[in-house]
Amino acid sequence: MDLPRRRFLYSALALGLGASVRPRVLPAAVRKGLTPLPIPPLLEGEWRDGKRHFRLNAQAGEREFMPGKATPTWGFNGDYLGPTLRMQRGDTVSIEVLNRLPETTTVHWHGMILPARMDGGPHQPIAPGARWRSEYRVIQPAATLFYHAHTHGLTGPQVYRGLAGLLYIDDAESAALDLPSDYGVDDIPLVIQDRDFTDDGRFRYLEFMPERMTGKHGRSLLVNGALSPGLQARSDLLRLRLVNASNARFYRLAFSDGRRFRVIASDGGLLPEAAAVSELVMAPAERYEILVDLSDRKPVVLRDLGGAGNAGFGPMGMMGLDGGFDVLHIDPSAAGRSPRRPKQRLGGPDPARVEASADARALVLEMGMMGRGMMRGGGMMGGMRRGMMGDPGGMMGGMMRINGRTFDMQRVDFTVPANSEEVWLLGNDSPMAHPFHVHNTQFRLLTRNGRPPAAWERGYKDTVIVHPGEKLRIRVPTGPYADARHPYMFHCHILEHEDGGMMGQFTVV
Repeated sequence: MDLPRRRFLYSALALGLGASVRPRVLPAAVRKGLTPLPIPPLLEGEWRDGKRHFRLNAQAGEREFMPGKATPTWGFNGDYLGPTLRMQRGDTVSIEVLNRLPETTTVHWHGMILPARMDGGPHQPIAPGARWRSEYRVIQPAATLFYHAHTHGLTGPQVYRGLAGLLYIDDAESAALDLPSDYGVDDIPLVIQDRDFTDDGRFRYLEFMPERMTGKHGRSLLVNGALSPGLQARSDLLRLRLVNASNARFYRLAFSDGRRFRVIASDGGLLPEAAAVSELVMAPAERYEILVDLSDRKPVVLRDLGGAGNAGFGPMGMMGLDGGFDVLHIDPSAAGRSPRRPKQRLGGPDPARVEASADARALVLEMGMMGRGMMRGGGMMGGMRRGMMGDPGGMMGGMMRINGRTFDMQRVDFTVPANSEEVWLLGNDSPMAHPFHVHNTQFRLLTRNGRPPAAWERGYKDTVIVHPGEKLRIRVPTGPYADARHPYMFHCHILEHEDGGMMGQFTVV
């Protein structure tokens, strides 16, 4: 079936399934000026026994995102999100996680190269009241990573409630580049998440069928856990670490006055050279670091322009969910002059060679209204009822697939040899864009539809956008950690697609 007809059928079916479930109108957020941008607490760990030790408590709490309305939340060491963990390349780190929540969770170190049993994926569950320790050596370059829940079938709702945080790796090479590096002063983390709220301030999550198909898109934007944030800049050169921690929303980021900015790093670290751009598209789980020159002292707004990803797909587009947001208001009127003079050449990876081999490993992302969730017990509507009640093996478990198969915890899809590289061919035979993520690696994008990648995609990546009908070639280092018993994941990072079965697993041997 050709792609336009397939898109029409998906949209029509999704609209039909959701027609009897009307979304409630979101109350207007109360905005009396701007909220000062909160900066996540910084943890550098306790050094003892030759290791850097951290402690995280996964816990319930509440926060007033809107004045006078308390929202029940989950977080790490606090009510929402978690602290930034900072470590050095070469460190051995030991992270103890205590689960104080009423349900099982996990903590995945997204972007980290580490032993599979320490990865924090679905195979490392932490029961309520239990502790789990992840210990590994940091063997990769400086980068902005993050951590988040990765519980089998429950990743979407747990991250939506707040189970995520940042993780920084530093090294001597990046320190020598004279980049802004004063945390919270000229080196600013921005955790970007869209959310929906009920009239009484609670999070609203997956109340009708199209949200499961497209992934959860919200009508309000949180940055570091705050609505309508503003930053009184203290330096006229800012390093913004952009993290798309949304469940499903893509962002097309630009400044309100059209000013250009320099992209200096992607998911896995520094680019070979800074890339000057005026817009940047980010999928869920992607990270970019940018440098913004504010020496003109003019106030400016970082905005999401909309039009990227799947917010305008099918019935979601009819609901007006793709209108864009103000992300961060910046006032540099009193900013001091930065002493930093970053270089154009950043020392990231050299341009990747284009592989001509025909034996690339092929992985095709698929969506379809057939499969076990539709066929067992009650047909389509029975599958929908189970899916709406949070059964990860229900309706969406048959719709979301890779290479024709939905995720199975007991099935290892393939093995790869340790300390090697493979070329993977990624395809998208669905009507939606998907951010494809691989655990335990930082890969290189070789080609997109036969053409070299854009300048900002030439560094190390662990998540890459695959648009409908596209074919990407990536070179995947397999890492040094052989373990035939414990697998790593590969999956779509739209969390509702991951929970619905668009995920597989592999072992390194």
